[in-house]
Amino acid sequence: MKTIKPCVIWFTGYSGAGKSSLANEVEKQLNTLGLKTSGLDGDIVRNGLCKDLSFSKQDREENIRRIGHIAHQMVQAELIALCAFISPFRESRDKVRALFDDGQFIEVFVDTPLEVCEQRDVKGLYKKARAGEVINFTGIDSPYEIPVNPEIHIKMTANTSLEESVHKIIHYLS
Repeated sequence: MKTIKPCVIWFTGYSGAGKSSLANEVEKQLNTLGLKTSGLDGDIVRNGLCKDLSFSKQDREENIRRIGHIAHQMVQAELIALCAFISPFRESRDKVRALFDDGQFIEVFVDTPLEVCEQRDVKGLYKKARAGEVINFTGIDSPYEIPVNPEIHIKMTANTSLEESVHKIIHYLS
């Protein structure tokens, strides 16, 4: 296995797609290999660093811009940054990618059908969005722009195990 270098692993997909669960498991595997990691998650960042932002398109772009700069600092500090964010706009993801050297930004598209995410609805957000209680919700009244050429494409279906997906990412990194 070759050495895994500091990088950002950027997990993108709908709310409820499994981004955070996958990022957490990948982080555990990297830690067992003795690698230094740090994770950033949408819920955590929205409760602190980006608490002042709404879910308008402009604020969502600013949210991703801020996270991108933090992830860049993590990579500069020789960490592997695992970032799990819906990050619905391709242009915002591309701007973050531009902060990094070639090979340092690894986009992981967690491709879970919207219907599956809506069935999971752990936080009840889809239900609230459908009722008009939450506006600008990705997949309901705000678009999600699918990555054109992600480094890793994880198709999360009923037949895809978390372990298989983690293995696919670790294999790519090594």
